This record gives sequence, C-alpha cells and structure tokens, in this order.
Amino acid sequence: MDIDLGNNSMETLCKTCSIQLDKIKNGGRFIDKKEILKTPRKTFTANIPLKMDDGSVEIFPAFRIQYNDARGPTKGGIRFHQNVSQEEVKKLAFLMTIKSAVVDIPFGGGKGGVKVNPSKISESEKERLSREYIRHFHRFIGPEQDIPAPDVNTNEKIMGWMTDEYEKIKGRKLPGILTGKPLSLGGSKGRSYATSLGGAIILEEYLKEESIDRVEVAIQGFGNVGSNLAKILHDKGHKIVAVSDAEGGIIDNEGIDIMDLYGKYDGDGDLSKMKDVEEISNKELLELDVDVLIPAAIENQIHEENVDKIKANIILEMANSPVTTEADKVLENSNTVVIPDILANAGGVTVSYFEWLQNISHEYWTEEQVNNKLKAYMVRAFKQVRETSENDECGLREAAYILGIRRVLEAEKSRGNL
Repeated sequence: MDIDLGNNSMETLCKTCSIQLDKIKNGGRFIDKKEILKTPRKTFTANIPLKMDDGSVEIFPAFRIQYNDARGPTKGGIRFHQNVSQEEVKKLAFLMTIKSAVVDIPFGGGKGGVKVNPSKISESEKERLSREYIRHFHRFIGPEQDIPAPDVNTNEKIMGWMTDEYEKIKGRKLPGILTGKPLSLGGSKGRSYATSLGGAIILEEYLKEESIDRVEVAIQGFGNVGSNLAKILHDKGHKIVAVSDAEGGIIDNEGIDIMDLYGKYDGDGDLSKMKDVEEISNKELLELDVDVLIPAAIENQIHEENVDKIKANIILEMANSPVTTEADKVLENSNTVVIPDILANAGGVTVSYFEWLQNISHEYWTEEQVNNKLKAYMVRAFKQVRETSENDECGLREAAYILGIRRVLEAEKSRGNL
C-alpha cells in the first residue's frame, strides 16, 4: 500500500490507509490524535564516511527513525539499498508501528537504512559500513530503547557485526540490542522462516473459517519468504502451481514438486532447472486463475494497469505494499479477499520479539516452543482483525489499520498524551 507520509495531514494518512476517521474518533479531542500520529517521534540522520578498499573515501547517507514508542521500545529493520531515503524510512517506521500493534506485541515502530548499492561494495567494505552505522547511532538505540533487525539486503551476518560493535562500544554483552542474529550470538530458533510460517498460519485460519480445505496457490517471489512459504504450504497439502523470481517463473497445473525445486533452487538459483514444467512470466503468474495469489517479492505489483486481470479469490500479501491504493479499491469492489501485509507478514517481527525476550531473560526456547508461541499470536491477531472487520463492516485491510491505530492511541491516552 502506497502511504505518503510526506503530507503531514492525518486525514490524508487515514484516507490512504483506507480508514474512516469516525471509526477512530472518541470525543472532541481528535486534533490531538492527529498531532500524535502525523510525524515520527525521533529522526536521526548521518553521513557516514567510509574508507574503501582502494584507499578512497566515500560518503553514505544513513537514517534511523523511531516513529512511535507509546507501546514499547521501537522495533524495525535496517536496509542497505541504493534508493533508501528519509521519506522511505519514515513510511516503513510508521508501518512497523501499526504492525506491532496489530499482533499486540509491546513494541513501537522504527526503521533504519543506508543509501548504498550493496552489490557495488566488497564484503570487507560492507562490514566496515555496518560497524560505522552502529558507531554513528549507538547513542539512540538499545535493548529498552530501539531494537534494529535485518531488512532488505541485510542478514544475520550483518546483525552479528553490528551486535559485536555495539557491545564493544558499551563494554558489556547486550544480545538484546538486535534481533535476527546468528544462533551463536543469541538468535532465536525459527527466526529464519518466521515470516513465512506466520503467513501460512494466517492463511490456514482464514481457510478454516471459510470451510475451505485444499487450495491452488501461485507465489510471486522465491526468496527466503516465498520459498519457505511454498515449502510450508506444500507440506500442509496445498497445491503450488506456479512460482517465480525476478527472472521469471514456472508453472505446473498438476502441482510443482516443491521439495525437488527447493533443493535445486537453493543450489544455483535457477527455476528453469525443473523438468516437466512450463516457463511463465511474472506478469502471467499474477493473472493466473488460482485460489490464492501470494505476492512475496516487491511492492506495487498489482496496480491500475493489471488489477482487472487478477483472477485469484484470495491475495495473501507477504511482500510489503504489493497492491497499490488504487488497485486495492478495485479488488474490494470485486469481492477479492486481500489479507493485508501488516497482518500476513507479521510473523517476522513477532519472532523478533521472542528473540528479544530470550535475550533479556537469558532463557532460550526450543524451535517447537517458538513455533507454538508464534501460532498463538498469529491466530489471536487474525481473529481480532476478523472481528474488527465484522463489527466495523469493512475489509481486512481497513480492519487491521483500525485495530492497530486504536491500540497506539489507547497507549498514548494511558500515558496522558491525549
């Protein structure tokens, strides 16, 4: 969903989020609520000078935004990307605020980023940049203040470097400073596939409530989220008929052998290595007549130009903002069920919360314990969003935003800020 936070108008923000203002009004002090939500609580910027391998020095703009901490320490990933900007980080920090509230974990929302093309720097330059990011922002983050995590083009290795640098600066072990770390540094079991498992749990709950057993599924995006989700849904008995990556995809109406594909793709990243399947473009995949379409790649994949060709009955948003605002209105009018990203892909932040809990308590859980706790949180969140949808007579996306914003405002009211 394309949220423009550059316009400091709560009415505009709510409209973009498809939220009716009267559904979060309580009394005559709504102007205070606009002020609370329209801008980030804290914004930090830096221009990081980095010595490159050839001895030259380059400057990399970097950001950390803590949007709202009414419900707890801010939480959100750090991304390395050539298109990172302060406005993008602000938008994502807002979404993290709402996502944490929807699954009802005691976190606010934050986000960070560095404007860098990671494919253009060496591994050693990447490590130095990661450590420099912590050196520039260490005063503003901490286990009880702001907890970063991996995001686009960052991973557990980078989180390990950042954790090490933070602990060196502070002079003591503080594993709760970051989540998504390697297991050897306090990472949580189950974290690597938590986003996928969370999405599968949400889909299963929806299908159960609708008395639907087995479905045909197409998945756009075969990275960590898409590939793990394909494996999980396949194991649950659903038929995966098409998958794709950035280069294109494959289709088999009888069902793709996901376990075979998973091993081959993991080896060389080439979907075309599969036998007895047809190739398909990403555009064609989105327009397949399947029960469930799962955009798990990048944003804005379903838009005004292709929305009329979407035939799936259910769209499970595993990518962030894969459906534009304009397309979302068309889908709603066509009775297509859209399970929104701030609910569907919240398994990652939920298990990040579990990792943080384990770090600060120094008590670590088994993989089964993590997955059982994740299921409990995701099922509860789905039922609450569904109940809000029924009570407020709106779609699941609108219901998720209403639920999340209400919870943030309730926390602000309890603090005496409203």
